[in-house]
Order: sequence, then structure tokens, then C-alpha cells
Amino acid sequence: MAAILETPSLLHWPDEAATQAAAARLGACPELFPALLLLEGGLGAGKTTLVRHLLRALGVQGRIKSPSYAVLESYEPPAGEVHHFDFYRFSDPREWEDAGFRELLAGPGLKLVEWPEHAAGLLPQADLRLQIEGADDGSEDIRSVQAQAFTPRGRVLLKALAG
Repeated sequence: MAAILETPSLLHWPDEAATQAAAARLGACPELFPALLLLEGGLGAGKTTLVRHLLRALGVQGRIKSPSYAVLESYEPPAGEVHHFDFYRFSDPREWEDAGFRELLAGPGLKLVEWPEHAAGLLPQADLRLQIEGADDGSEDIRSVQAQAFTPRGRVLLKALAG
């Protein structure tokens, strides 16, 4: 992965409304397409929750499914194509290669990747990485997010996300 443009930023989303507001700010950013965002964090950290809020902010209607079993869910909101990947079930980075995702990840549209470490070394340069953690006290809605920009586009996205 290329050098980080700036030191990581620490964001706090004290409740579901704050997560939704951050997703709305990100969704309104013109630099979002064709970005690649890496979403890291343990099970239940809030990665898919953030994606759902972002997809709603982009105008996706209907059911938004987690790609945990299908590995990929694609959407076509008015702003452009969105591909939501979840590599949790990959045990070998070559599975990513065998699945044929290289073209999608190099193509147009927004790419959101959960569990990117399961495709280590095979993903293209990310614009932004979000490491999401739940609260230590067990509160479901509180999130701590360490955000790192890897590209100029990522820097713009980080500023939008932080508000």
C-alpha cells in the first residue's frame, strides 16, 4: 500500500445518528466516485451499518443486503455504480483472484471493501481506509473510527467524512 498522505484521523460517532450523518456527508462528496474504500474492524464493528447509511444517502431504495455470503452486492444509485465486497469468508488471497474481482475493482464506480486483509496484496490502491471499532463498554451504537487517506481523493473524502 502506498504512503499515507497524512497521519490517521480519529473520529467518534457517539450514536447511530452520528454514523448516518457521517455517511450522508460522505455521500454528498463529489470525489466519492470512483473511490475505493477499505472498511476494517471486527465482527459487529459497524462496517455494514456505515455502508447501508451511505447507500441510502446515495439514493438506493429497497433492501440493502450484507454481502457476507454472496461476497459481492452491486447497486446502481443515481450517482453511479456501487460494488460492496465482503471478503470475510476468504481464507486465501488467491480466492479473490479466482473470483474475478480485479476488473470490478479497477473499473468505474464506488468500491466498498469489508475485510480487505483477506485479499492482502491483491487490491488496487485504496483512497481511504476506515478502521471501525465499537465502544469498549459494549454500547452498540458508539463507534471509534481511525481514518487514513492514501490518495488526494482520499484526503478529500476524509475531510467530508469528518465534517
